[in-house]
Amino acid sequence: MNHAREEWIGIDQKIALLRDPDSYPERTSDVSVIETHKSWVFLADHHAYKLKKPIQHNSVDFRSLEARCSNCEIEVALNRRLAGDVYIGVEQIRQGEQGQLTLGGIGELVDCVVKMKRLPADRMLSRLIADGNVQEYEVRRLAAKLARFYRDSPSVLTNPAEYTDHLTDELQTSFAALESPRLGLDVTRVSRIRDHLERFLEDRGELLADRVNTGRIVDGHGDLRAEHVCLLPDPVMFDCLEFDARLRVVDPVDELAFLSLECERLGDASIGRILTSEYAAITADLVTHSLVSFYKVYRACMWARLAAWRTAELDPERWGKWTERIESLLRLAEENLSGMVDENARGSGS
Repeated sequence: MNHAREEWIGIDQKIALLRDPDSYPERTSDVSVIETHKSWVFLADHHAYKLKKPIQHNSVDFRSLEARCSNCEIEVALNRRLAGDVYIGVEQIRQGEQGQLTLGGIGELVDCVVKMKRLPADRMLSRLIADGNVQEYEVRRLAAKLARFYRDSPSVLTNPAEYTDHLTDELQTSFAALESPRLGLDVTRVSRIRDHLERFLEDRGELLADRVNTGRIVDGHGDLRAEHVCLLPDPVMFDCLEFDARLRVVDPVDELAFLSLECERLGDASIGRILTSEYAAITADLVTHSLVSFYKVYRACMWARLAAWRTAELDPERWGKWTERIESLLRLAEENLSGMVDENARGSGS
């Protein structure tokens, strides 16, 4: 605990440094700040800089300088797979003899930041959906890039039982959160979704085992959401889950189903159909409708549990956004339940 407190010393000075437009080697007129659970992101005119928080939570332990700087290097390397030169590298914050902090320069190393090119906000997939401005040819370009990435990635899992055990564990965690009396959700409704998922795992275990045996499980993105996709001429997928490799061990169909699900939630179900059909064509993966539907329901429950956990951090009067998200995700889960038993469609994601 003392070590954790020590690591927070100097945070205010680091934030002040990165808020100051004059701190950067390139000319910038202004700096805005976005705070997340694990970091602060400082947006200059042409670049973005991410400073990790010195926190410890579940699989994340950034309390030491060494851990934060190592994680910055890992983040850059992993994200270059799908974001290319958007991830420029790692910059160092140093402290001079008089105690002054500089970005780069000389002195004692006191922290590291990830440096990225700043992406245009109006080209984010989430923004394009909201604006009703998604073009099919751009989605196909995105789907093709993802498909080639998955096709060319080496398999990372060879034990089918390990994979199904992982899915089972995740479901148990999800429903432990969603069945909490604190949330006041309809128990019958939640139980019906759980029963369908557990039945699929029991009855279709051979399908999931086949995903492992045919080498389909890869080290993927891990958090492929619409807000992490920028539809440039060469599509960019950024902000992958770098802090825990286990969270990136995925079936590509699962990862595409997750992105499809969010696009549905945001109002465009057509994107998922394109993503899955392009993936199937490029990889020659015989994607069944039931598998896509299973992963959509599975992911809807996982995402709903994250919202449920968020409510635990807030007073009930501030639950509104999160309970609305839980409701929308449970509705999407219900809408995809019937597809879990339909084996007629191949290469179709709806």
